[in-house]
Amino acid sequence: MASWGARSRLALLFLFFLPPVFSSSRPQWITQRVPVVLPQQTEDRPAPHFLSPARLEVTSPCDPECHKKAPRPTYWDLRNLLAYETLHSNGQLTETAIGIYGFNPNANISPAYSVEAPEKAQQSHIRRKRQIFGHDGRFSIAGQNFLLKYPFSVAVKLSTGCSGTLVGDRHVLTAAHCVHDGKNYVKGAQKLRVGFLKPKHRDTQSSSSSSNFTNHVEGGPDPYSPPSNDKMKFQWIRAKRTHVPKGWIKGNANDIGMDYDYALLELKKPHKRRHMKLGVSPPAQRLPGRRVQFSGFDNDRLGQLVYRFCRAGEETPDLLYQHCDAQPGASGSGVYARMWDGRRRRWERKVIGVFSGHQWVERQGSSQEFNVAVRITPLKYAQICYWIKGNYVDCREG
Repeated sequence: MASWGARSRLALLFLFFLPPVFSSSRPQWITQRVPVVLPQQTEDRPAPHFLSPARLEVTSPCDPECHKKAPRPTYWDLRNLLAYETLHSNGQLTETAIGIYGFNPNANISPAYSVEAPEKAQQSHIRRKRQIFGHDGRFSIAGQNFLLKYPFSVAVKLSTGCSGTLVGDRHVLTAAHCVHDGKNYVKGAQKLRVGFLKPKHRDTQSSSSSSNFTNHVEGGPDPYSPPSNDKMKFQWIRAKRTHVPKGWIKGNANDIGMDYDYALLELKKPHKRRHMKLGVSPPAQRLPGRRVQFSGFDNDRLGQLVYRFCRAGEETPDLLYQHCDAQPGASGSGVYARMWDGRRRRWERKVIGVFSGHQWVERQGSSQEFNVAVRITPLKYAQICYWIKGNYVDCREG
Protein backbone atom coordinates (compact mmCIF):
# COMPACT_ATOMS: atom_id res chain seq x y z
CA MET A 1 0.00 0.00 0.00
CA ALA A 2 1.31 3.45 -0.86
CA SER A 3 2.51 5.51 2.09
CA TRP A 4 0.63 8.63 3.21
CA GLY A 5 3.53 10.77 1.96
CA ALA A 6 3.45 9.21 -1.52
CA ARG A 7 -0.30 9.71 -1.73
CA SER A 8 0.05 13.36 -0.63
CA ARG A 9 2.67 14.02 -3.31
CA LEU A 10 0.45 12.46 -5.96
CA ALA A 11 -2.47 14.58 -4.75
CA LEU A 12 -0.33 17.69 -5.00
CA LEU A 13 0.55 16.88 -8.61
CA PHE A 14 -3.14 16.56 -9.48
CA LEU A 15 -3.89 19.77 -7.61
CA PHE A 16 -1.24 21.70 -9.44
CA PHE A 17 -1.24 20.47 -12.99
CA LEU A 18 -4.82 19.41 -13.71
CA PRO A 19 -7.73 21.85 -14.01
CA PRO A 20 -10.24 21.58 -11.16
CA VAL A 21 -13.50 19.82 -11.88
CA PHE A 22 -16.66 21.35 -10.44
CA SER A 23 -20.16 20.02 -10.50
CA SER A 24 -21.59 23.44 -11.32
CA SER A 25 -20.07 26.44 -13.05
CA ARG A 26 -16.33 27.00 -12.99
CA PRO A 27 -14.99 29.67 -10.60
CA GLN A 28 -14.09 32.60 -12.83
CA TRP A 29 -12.07 35.76 -12.63
CA ILE A 30 -14.59 38.59 -12.87
CA THR A 31 -13.19 41.57 -14.72
CA GLN A 32 -14.15 44.80 -13.02
CA ARG A 33 -13.50 48.46 -13.60
CA VAL A 34 -11.08 49.75 -10.99
CA PRO A 35 -10.48 53.34 -9.81
CA VAL A 36 -7.55 55.47 -10.93
CA VAL A 37 -4.73 56.26 -8.49
CA LEU A 38 -2.46 58.94 -9.94
CA PRO A 39 0.69 60.57 -8.49
CA GLN A 40 0.30 64.33 -8.13
CA GLN A 41 3.28 65.88 -6.39
CA THR A 42 6.64 64.46 -5.32
CA GLU A 43 8.89 66.01 -2.68
CA ASP A 44 12.27 65.07 -1.25
CA ARG A 45 12.46 63.68 2.27
CA PRO A 46 15.40 63.35 4.71
CA ALA A 47 17.59 60.35 4.02
CA PRO A 48 16.74 57.24 6.10
CA HIS A 49 19.09 55.80 8.74
CA PHE A 50 18.88 52.06 7.88
CA LEU A 51 19.68 51.07 11.48
CA SER A 52 17.21 48.37 12.52
CA PRO A 53 17.29 44.81 11.15
CA ALA A 54 14.23 43.61 9.26
CA ARG A 55 11.59 41.98 11.45
CA LEU A 56 10.41 38.79 9.78
CA GLU A 57 7.50 38.36 12.18
CA VAL A 58 4.61 40.82 12.37
CA THR A 59 2.22 40.92 15.32
CA SER A 60 -0.98 42.85 15.89
CA PRO A 61 -3.44 43.15 18.78
CA CYS A 62 -6.27 43.76 16.30
CA ASP A 63 -8.19 40.60 15.34
CA PRO A 64 -10.78 40.24 12.53
CA GLU A 65 -13.61 41.67 14.64
CA CYS A 66 -11.43 44.62 15.61
CA HIS A 67 -10.66 45.33 11.97
CA LYS A 68 -14.30 45.05 10.94
CA LYS A 69 -15.32 47.57 13.61
CA ALA A 70 -12.72 50.12 12.51
CA PRO A 71 -14.20 53.26 10.91
CA ARG A 72 -14.36 53.10 7.14
CA PRO A 73 -11.70 55.46 5.73
CA THR A 74 -12.95 58.60 4.00
CA TYR A 75 -11.79 59.76 0.59
CA TRP A 76 -9.21 62.02 2.24
CA ASP A 77 -8.07 59.23 4.54
CA LEU A 78 -7.49 57.01 1.52
CA ARG A 79 -5.48 59.72 -0.23
CA ASN A 80 -3.21 59.88 2.81
CA LEU A 81 -2.98 56.11 3.19
CA LEU A 82 -2.18 55.52 -0.50
CA ALA A 83 0.37 58.33 -0.73
CA TYR A 84 3.74 56.63 -0.90
CA GLU A 85 7.46 56.90 -0.31
CA THR A 86 10.06 55.84 -2.86
CA LEU A 87 13.51 54.76 -1.71
CA HIS A 88 16.13 54.99 -4.46
CA SER A 89 19.28 52.88 -4.57
CA ASN A 90 21.43 56.00 -4.07
CA GLY A 91 19.76 56.61 -0.71
CA GLN A 92 17.45 59.39 -1.91
CA LEU A 93 13.96 59.31 -0.39
CA THR A 94 10.89 60.96 -1.89
CA GLU A 95 7.23 61.20 -0.91
CA THR A 96 4.45 61.33 -3.49
CA ALA A 97 0.90 62.58 -2.97
CA ILE A 98 -1.81 60.87 -5.00
CA GLY A 99 -5.25 61.59 -6.37
CA ILE A 100 -8.08 59.07 -6.55
CA TYR A 101 -10.61 59.15 -9.38
CA GLY A 102 -13.66 57.05 -10.16
CA PHE A 103 -14.08 55.84 -6.60
CA ASN A 104 -16.94 56.27 -4.14
CA PRO A 105 -15.84 55.32 -0.59
CA ASN A 106 -19.45 55.25 0.60
CA ALA A 107 -20.21 52.47 -1.87
CA ASN A 108 -17.06 50.52 -1.03
CA ILE A 109 -18.81 47.60 0.66
CA SER A 110 -16.50 44.60 0.49
CA PRO A 111 -17.94 41.42 -1.07
CA ALA A 112 -16.77 39.75 2.13
CA TYR A 113 -19.82 41.20 3.86
CA SER A 114 -22.33 40.14 1.22
CA VAL A 115 -21.72 36.42 1.63
CA GLU A 116 -22.60 34.04 4.41
CA ALA A 117 -21.10 34.60 7.84
CA PRO A 118 -17.45 33.58 8.00
CA GLU A 119 -16.26 30.73 10.14
CA LYS A 120 -15.18 31.64 13.61
CA ALA A 121 -11.48 31.58 14.27
CA GLN A 122 -10.28 28.61 16.26
CA GLN A 123 -9.10 29.40 19.75
CA SER A 124 -6.06 28.05 21.50
CA HIS A 125 -5.14 28.35 25.16
CA ILE A 126 -1.55 27.27 24.58
CA ARG A 127 0.77 29.55 22.67
CA ARG A 128 2.86 27.57 20.21
CA LYS A 129 6.33 28.71 19.22
CA ARG A 130 5.92 27.63 15.62
CA GLN A 131 3.59 28.91 12.92
CA ILE A 132 2.46 25.39 12.04
CA PHE A 133 -1.15 24.33 12.55
CA GLY A 134 -1.21 20.62 13.46
CA HIS A 135 0.66 18.54 10.88
CA ASP A 136 3.18 20.42 8.75
CA GLY A 137 1.51 20.62 5.33
CA ARG A 138 4.34 22.42 3.51
CA PHE A 139 6.01 20.96 0.42
CA SER A 140 9.67 21.58 -0.42
CA ILE A 141 10.07 21.88 -4.18
CA ALA A 142 13.13 20.01 -5.43
CA GLY A 143 14.58 19.49 -8.90
CA GLN A 144 15.00 22.14 -11.55
CA ASN A 145 12.15 20.65 -13.59
CA PHE A 146 9.89 22.15 -10.91
CA LEU A 147 11.93 25.01 -9.45
CA LEU A 148 12.35 26.67 -12.83
CA LYS A 149 8.78 25.94 -13.90
CA TYR A 150 5.93 28.43 -13.55
CA PRO A 151 4.41 29.15 -11.05
CA PHE A 152 7.26 28.18 -8.70
CA SER A 153 9.72 30.25 -10.74
CA VAL A 154 7.99 33.53 -9.76
CA ALA A 155 9.05 33.17 -6.11
CA VAL A 156 12.18 35.14 -5.16
CA LYS A 157 14.16 35.81 -1.99
CA LEU A 158 15.02 39.25 -0.59
CA SER A 159 18.42 39.99 0.93
CA THR A 160 16.60 41.21 4.08
CA GLY A 161 15.35 37.64 4.65
CA CYS A 162 11.81 37.79 3.20
CA SER A 163 10.22 36.38 0.07
CA GLY A 164 8.64 38.11 -2.92
CA THR A 165 6.79 37.43 -6.17
CA LEU A 166 7.54 38.52 -9.73
CA VAL A 167 4.64 40.69 -10.96
CA GLY A 168 6.34 42.44 -13.88
CA ASP A 169 9.36 42.25 -16.17
CA ARG A 170 11.43 43.93 -13.45
CA HIS A 171 9.03 44.24 -10.53
CA VAL A 172 8.70 42.27 -7.29
CA LEU A 173 5.76 42.42 -4.89
CA THR A 174 6.60 41.85 -1.22
CA ALA A 175 5.59 42.92 2.30
CA ALA A 176 6.35 46.44 3.48
CA HIS A 177 7.76 45.18 6.79
CA CYS A 178 10.54 43.46 4.81
CA VAL A 179 12.03 46.89 4.00
CA HIS A 180 10.45 49.26 6.55
CA ASP A 181 9.63 48.71 10.23
CA GLY A 182 6.82 51.29 10.29
CA LYS A 183 9.14 54.05 11.50
CA ASN A 184 12.21 53.84 9.26
CA TYR A 185 13.82 51.76 6.54
CA VAL A 186 15.59 48.65 7.78
CA LYS A 187 19.23 47.75 7.53
CA GLY A 188 19.95 46.51 4.00
CA ALA A 189 17.02 48.32 2.38
CA GLN A 190 19.25 50.77 0.49
CA LYS A 191 21.32 48.00 -1.08
CA LEU A 192 18.41 45.61 -1.37
CA ARG A 193 18.96 42.58 -3.60
CA VAL A 194 16.53 40.04 -5.01
CA GLY A 195 17.64 36.40 -5.33
CA PHE A 196 16.53 33.97 -8.04
CA LEU A 197 16.99 30.30 -7.20
CA LYS A 198 18.95 28.57 -9.96
CA PRO A 199 20.82 25.26 -10.29
CA LYS A 200 24.65 25.30 -10.11
CA HIS A 201 24.92 22.48 -12.62
CA ARG A 202 22.78 20.05 -14.53
CA ASP A 203 20.35 18.37 -12.17
CA THR A 204 20.48 14.60 -12.53
CA GLN A 205 17.63 14.09 -10.14
CA SER A 206 14.73 12.03 -11.42
CA SER A 207 11.74 14.01 -12.64
CA SER A 208 9.28 11.58 -11.09
CA SER A 209 6.72 12.97 -8.68
CA SER A 210 8.09 11.00 -5.75
CA SER A 211 11.56 12.57 -6.02
CA ASN A 212 10.51 16.13 -6.71
CA PHE A 213 8.00 16.74 -3.90
CA THR A 214 9.00 16.20 -0.29
CA ASN A 215 6.69 16.79 2.61
CA HIS A 216 7.38 16.81 6.32
CA VAL A 217 4.50 15.31 8.25
CA GLU A 218 5.00 15.37 11.99
CA GLY A 219 4.79 11.81 13.25
CA GLY A 220 3.95 10.54 9.77
CA PRO A 221 5.43 7.45 8.09
CA ASP A 222 7.19 9.43 5.34
CA PRO A 223 9.90 11.63 6.97
CA TYR A 224 11.00 14.86 5.35
CA SER A 225 14.10 14.48 3.17
CA PRO A 226 15.57 17.82 2.05
CA PRO A 227 17.10 18.14 -1.40
CA SER A 228 20.84 18.60 -1.71
CA ASN A 229 21.58 22.30 -1.19
CA ASP A 230 24.89 22.10 -3.04
CA LYS A 231 23.02 21.88 -6.34
CA MET A 232 21.27 25.23 -5.93
CA LYS A 233 22.34 28.84 -5.70
CA PHE A 234 20.83 32.31 -5.84
CA GLN A 235 21.51 34.77 -8.62
CA TRP A 236 21.05 38.30 -7.24
CA ILE A 237 19.78 41.48 -8.89
CA ARG A 238 19.90 44.87 -7.15
CA ALA A 239 16.71 46.85 -6.55
CA LYS A 240 16.58 50.27 -8.19
CA ARG A 241 13.52 51.67 -6.38
CA THR A 242 11.27 50.61 -3.53
CA HIS A 243 7.70 51.93 -3.18
CA VAL A 244 6.00 51.78 0.25
CA PRO A 245 2.47 53.14 0.94
CA LYS A 246 2.11 55.73 3.68
CA GLY A 247 -0.63 53.58 5.20
CA TRP A 248 2.16 51.33 6.43
CA ILE A 249 4.51 54.12 7.44
CA LYS A 250 1.84 56.11 9.29
CA GLY A 251 0.85 52.98 11.18
CA ASN A 252 3.23 50.31 12.36
CA ALA A 253 3.45 46.55 12.64
CA ASN A 254 1.43 46.56 15.86
CA ASP A 255 -1.52 48.61 14.62
CA ILE A 256 -4.12 48.61 11.88
CA GLY A 257 -1.30 49.58 9.50
CA MET A 258 -1.11 45.86 8.69
CA ASP A 259 -3.79 46.64 6.07
CA TYR A 260 -1.02 48.30 4.02
CA ASP A 261 1.79 45.80 4.55
CA TYR A 262 2.87 45.65 0.91
CA ALA A 263 5.69 47.14 -1.15
CA LEU A 264 6.88 47.03 -4.74
CA LEU A 265 10.51 46.73 -5.83
CA GLU A 266 11.79 47.78 -9.22
CA LEU A 267 14.91 45.90 -10.30
CA LYS A 268 17.89 47.47 -12.05
CA LYS A 269 17.49 45.08 -14.98
CA PRO A 270 14.84 42.69 -16.32
CA HIS A 271 14.80 39.23 -14.77
CA LYS A 272 13.79 37.42 -18.01
CA ARG A 273 11.34 35.09 -16.27
CA ARG A 274 7.62 34.71 -16.63
CA HIS A 275 5.80 36.78 -14.01
CA MET A 276 2.38 36.38 -12.41
CA LYS A 277 -0.44 38.82 -13.08
CA LEU A 278 -2.12 40.88 -10.39
CA GLY A 279 -5.78 40.34 -9.59
CA VAL A 280 -8.32 42.03 -7.37
CA SER A 281 -8.94 39.76 -4.38
CA PRO A 282 -12.34 38.06 -4.69
CA PRO A 283 -14.33 37.07 -1.58
CA ALA A 284 -13.00 33.82 -0.14
CA GLN A 285 -16.22 31.99 -0.96
CA ARG A 286 -15.60 32.51 -4.67
CA LEU A 287 -12.18 30.86 -4.57
CA PRO A 288 -11.98 27.24 -5.82
CA GLY A 289 -12.45 25.14 -2.71
CA ARG A 290 -12.04 28.42 -0.82
CA ARG A 291 -8.33 27.70 -1.24
CA VAL A 292 -5.29 29.99 -1.37
CA GLN A 293 -1.68 29.07 -2.01
CA PHE A 294 1.80 30.59 -2.00
CA SER A 295 5.49 29.70 -2.23
CA GLY A 296 8.33 31.27 -0.25
CA PHE A 297 11.66 30.73 1.45
CA ASP A 298 10.84 29.72 5.02
CA ASN A 299 13.88 30.17 7.23
CA ASP A 300 13.70 26.67 8.70
CA ARG A 301 14.39 25.18 5.24
CA LEU A 302 17.35 27.23 4.08
CA GLY A 303 18.02 27.32 0.36
CA GLN A 304 14.71 25.63 -0.44
CA LEU A 305 11.50 26.84 -1.98
CA VAL A 306 8.48 25.84 0.09
CA TYR A 307 4.95 25.59 -1.31
CA ARG A 308 1.72 25.36 0.67
CA PHE A 309 -2.04 25.66 0.21
CA CYS A 310 -4.92 25.86 2.65
CA ARG A 311 -8.49 26.95 3.13
CA ALA A 312 -9.09 30.67 3.54
CA GLY A 313 -10.81 31.69 6.76
CA GLU A 314 -12.24 35.02 7.88
CA GLU A 315 -11.78 38.17 5.84
CA THR A 316 -12.08 41.93 6.17
CA PRO A 317 -12.02 44.43 3.30
CA ASP A 318 -8.19 44.53 3.52
CA LEU A 319 -7.09 41.28 5.16
CA LEU A 320 -7.50 37.56 4.58
CA TYR A 321 -7.01 35.19 7.50
CA GLN A 322 -5.94 31.58 6.95
CA HIS A 323 -4.06 28.70 8.53
CA CYS A 324 -1.48 27.97 5.85
CA ASP A 325 1.62 26.56 7.53
CA ALA A 326 4.49 29.05 7.31
CA GLN A 327 7.64 30.17 9.09
CA PRO A 328 9.42 33.56 9.14
CA GLY A 329 11.07 34.12 5.79
CA ALA A 330 7.88 33.27 3.91
CA SER A 331 6.45 36.74 4.64
CA GLY A 332 6.20 38.84 1.50
CA SER A 333 5.16 35.85 -0.63
CA GLY A 334 2.42 36.47 -3.16
CA VAL A 335 -0.82 34.70 -2.22
CA TYR A 336 -2.52 33.53 -5.40
CA ALA A 337 -5.50 31.66 -6.75
CA ARG A 338 -6.17 29.75 -9.97
CA MET A 339 -9.49 30.35 -11.74
CA TRP A 340 -10.98 30.36 -15.19
CA ASP A 341 -10.39 33.42 -17.39
CA GLY A 342 -13.49 33.54 -19.55
CA ARG A 343 -12.08 36.22 -21.86
CA ARG A 344 -8.89 34.28 -22.66
CA ARG A 345 -10.58 30.88 -22.35
CA ARG A 346 -7.97 29.38 -20.07
CA TRP A 347 -7.11 28.73 -16.42
CA GLU A 348 -4.97 31.49 -14.98
CA ARG A 349 -3.20 32.18 -11.70
CA LYS A 350 -3.23 35.70 -10.27
CA VAL A 351 -1.69 37.25 -7.18
CA ILE A 352 -4.55 38.39 -4.93
CA GLY A 353 -2.63 39.20 -1.76
CA VAL A 354 0.68 39.43 0.10
CA PHE A 355 1.46 37.09 2.99
CA SER A 356 2.13 39.35 5.98
CA GLY A 357 2.82 36.89 8.77
CA HIS A 358 1.58 35.25 11.93
CA GLN A 359 -0.82 37.03 14.27
CA TRP A 360 -1.51 36.36 17.91
CA VAL A 361 -4.39 38.05 19.69
CA GLU A 362 -4.66 37.75 23.45
CA ARG A 363 -8.23 37.91 24.77
CA GLN A 364 -9.21 37.38 28.39
CA GLY A 365 -6.49 34.86 29.07
CA SER A 366 -6.89 32.93 25.81
CA SER A 367 -5.15 33.27 22.46
CA GLN A 368 -6.36 33.38 18.90
CA GLU A 369 -3.89 32.68 16.14
CA PHE A 370 -3.97 33.43 12.43
CA ASN A 371 -1.76 33.74 9.43
CA VAL A 372 -2.63 36.98 7.69
CA ALA A 373 -2.45 38.12 4.07
CA VAL A 374 -3.04 41.65 2.81
CA ARG A 375 -5.74 41.56 0.13
CA ILE A 376 -5.27 43.39 -3.16
CA THR A 377 -8.32 45.67 -3.19
CA PRO A 378 -9.35 47.67 -6.28
CA LEU A 379 -7.49 50.74 -4.95
CA LYS A 380 -4.35 48.75 -4.13
CA TYR A 381 -4.54 47.10 -7.53
CA ALA A 382 -4.71 50.53 -9.19
CA GLN A 383 -1.74 51.77 -7.20
CA ILE A 384 0.51 48.73 -7.66
CA CYS A 385 -0.41 48.48 -11.35
CA TYR A 386 0.54 52.12 -11.87
CA TRP A 387 3.88 51.51 -10.16
CA ILE A 388 4.49 48.68 -12.63
CA LYS A 389 3.08 50.13 -15.85
CA GLY A 390 3.79 53.83 -15.32
CA ASN A 391 0.34 54.77 -16.67
CA TYR A 392 -3.29 54.30 -15.63
CA VAL A 393 -4.67 53.34 -19.05
CA ASP A 394 -3.35 49.76 -18.67
CA CYS A 395 -4.70 49.53 -15.13
CA ARG A 396 -8.44 50.16 -15.54
CA GLU A 397 -9.52 46.51 -15.37
CA GLY A 398 -8.58 44.20 -12.52
